[in-house]
Amino acid sequence: MTFDWNYMFGLFANHDLWRASGVVVLLSVLVWVISNLAGVVLALLRESRSRWVRAVAGLYVWFFRSLPLLVLLIFVYNLPQVVPSLQDVLGSAFRAALIAMVLNEAAYMAEIHRGGLLSVGPDQREAARALGLTYTRVQRLVVVPQAFRIALPSLGNEFVTILKLTSLASAISLGEILLEGQRLYTQNFLVLETMAAVAIYYVVLVTVFDQLRGLLERKLDVRRRKSVVDTGPASDLARVPRHRPRKPHSGAVVVAVDKVCKAFDDHQVLKGVDLEVHEGEVVVVIGPSGSGKTTLVRTMNHLEDIDAGVVSVNGVPIGYRHGTNGQLVPARDGEVARQRQDVGMVFQRFNLFPHRSVLENVTLAPVALGRVKGAEAEELGLELLEKVGLKSHARKYPHQLSGGQQQRVAIARALAMRPKVMLFDEPTSALDPELVGEVLEVISELADEGMTMVVVTHEMRLARDVADWVVFMEDGGVLTQGPPEDLFAAHDARLQRFLRSVSGEVVSPAVTATT
Repeated sequence: MTFDWNYMFGLFANHDLWRASGVVVLLSVLVWVISNLAGVVLALLRESRSRWVRAVAGLYVWFFRSLPLLVLLIFVYNLPQVVPSLQDVLGSAFRAALIAMVLNEAAYMAEIHRGGLLSVGPDQREAARALGLTYTRVQRLVVVPQAFRIALPSLGNEFVTILKLTSLASAISLGEILLEGQRLYTQNFLVLETMAAVAIYYVVLVTVFDQLRGLLERKLDVRRRKSVVDTGPASDLARVPRHRPRKPHSGAVVVAVDKVCKAFDDHQVLKGVDLEVHEGEVVVVIGPSGSGKTTLVRTMNHLEDIDAGVVSVNGVPIGYRHGTNGQLVPARDGEVARQRQDVGMVFQRFNLFPHRSVLENVTLAPVALGRVKGAEAEELGLELLEKVGLKSHARKYPHQLSGGQQQRVAIARALAMRPKVMLFDEPTSALDPELVGEVLEVISELADEGMTMVVVTHEMRLARDVADWVVFMEDGGVLTQGPPEDLFAAHDARLQRFLRSVSGEVVSPAVTATT
């Protein structure tokens, strides 16, 4: 018996096999797209705060991953025999195969997407929440796009699996490639030649779609994109002398911290902290590591909830609302998101969204919340980037910027929401020493413009030259506070020990109000 090469090559002009290939492609693409969408939803449900929602989603994934696809195909196709009303939906072999494969693949896609979701760091979620975005918008605009990019290689591999699994649909008489091959060799008994041709059809389809997957992966990888070439300076900041008189610690209260307590397990981090921040005032919080500074500033926009006390911004208790009995009760996600829109936040590690350009980072929240759109949004973004000296870098991506530039973009992003107060959590601690100055320059300029700010820092230049009021924290409480010239001249032993630890010497009481 000899292998009939002419017959095998002749099958590549066979109309029925090409039609069957079209069926395979259409079925595979539909299953992949629909299963992807269902998988994202299932993955999000598996990360839900509700134990019952997690349990139901987990049960679905467990069941359909355990069930053999061939069994599911036959069951779904024959289900109208038990439930005749399903005949219109499941009477077609193609529709039955589509539904059965989606039910099966959604369970696998859910686990792939869940891995992608878990790979997106909590800092990305926090940055989006701090902009006043609800949970749904955080997932849709920030988390899911990044998770999809991370999961794409595995999703592409799953498409190959789906394409090959379509051959099982021959069991329910779907006219795909394998079934057409079987029909041919039952007529001429050239089994090997026919199956070789069928195999090549599958190899070609897999190769083509694998190349398309590679193209999509490269397109979504912003690190491969060429940035727009700009000829502008690395920084457009105008370095001019500051002559802002120090503001008195009085006037309208923007932020009020009243007897706030916070514990993590058995460790009491905040112990009844009281603090007021007045309109147009720059309050700088200093203290040794572990004193509660960062936790305090994070309670001011409810990124950390509190165990006791109240934090209010413009008289509104952050994270809470008044219940029917007049007592404070936890606010819903949408209410907290609206409250945060008045509180800008700049993080230690920048927390820019890596999948969006510099300009898109700045305009994301105002556009998503419907405050601006189209050309107005771009104009706002460019205006704020010019303010922080980065207008010429608007089309770049975060990874193409230095640390100092990224932090200035983060400041512009927070300013885009027109907040009533700006919070800074160690804005220069992650920067190289030569980059600290450019961030301090922006903060100084905001102080000159009358922006209300709370800054947690170890940078004593900021405390000396920009602050109106300095708060020294230790062991979860406010040890002392006052104007910088008074505070740095105080003879408190613990304060002076801290100042020596950050500057190497006792800070001179001679303080100027200019930078």
